[in-house]
Amino acid sequence: MSFVLKTRLDEPIPERLAFAGVKTMYGGKAVKAGDELFLFASETSGGRGLAARGQVEQARAAPRRPGPERQTPRMDLDVRVMALTQERLGRAELKTFTDWDDGRPQSELNFKFYRQATDKLCGVSPEAAQYLASFFDGGAPSKP
Repeated sequence: MSFVLKTRLDEPIPERLAFAGVKTMYGGKAVKAGDELFLFASETSGGRGLAARGQVEQARAAPRRPGPERQTPRMDLDVRVMALTQERLGRAELKTFTDWDDGRPQSELNFKFYRQATDKLCGVSPEAAQYLASFFDGGAPSKP
């Protein structure tokens, strides 16, 4: 399966990344080792949108936080970065795709990422994954 993660990413992006307590939405809690992951540098944290393509090396449920009984599931992830992109794909490029039922991958990404501005891990359709892969060297993973 393929997933997208919008989070704070510092430049330069290292080959290996670890994320703790990532909020999951839209099927994000199904992520497992071996899954493809597209990383978006959160624009609310100064990022530029789509930044890297990687592979999940390890995924595990994060422990619940003390406090409220109802909590959004969170995951801890270890990721190996396979490729970086220089092409721009962020809020500005996806903003016009607001017909969320039109079946277009851009609309799916706009809905999942920008309808609610929080950083999150989401599952994506095969069509959205293929669209995102097209932003990388021929759609195939390569070394950064």
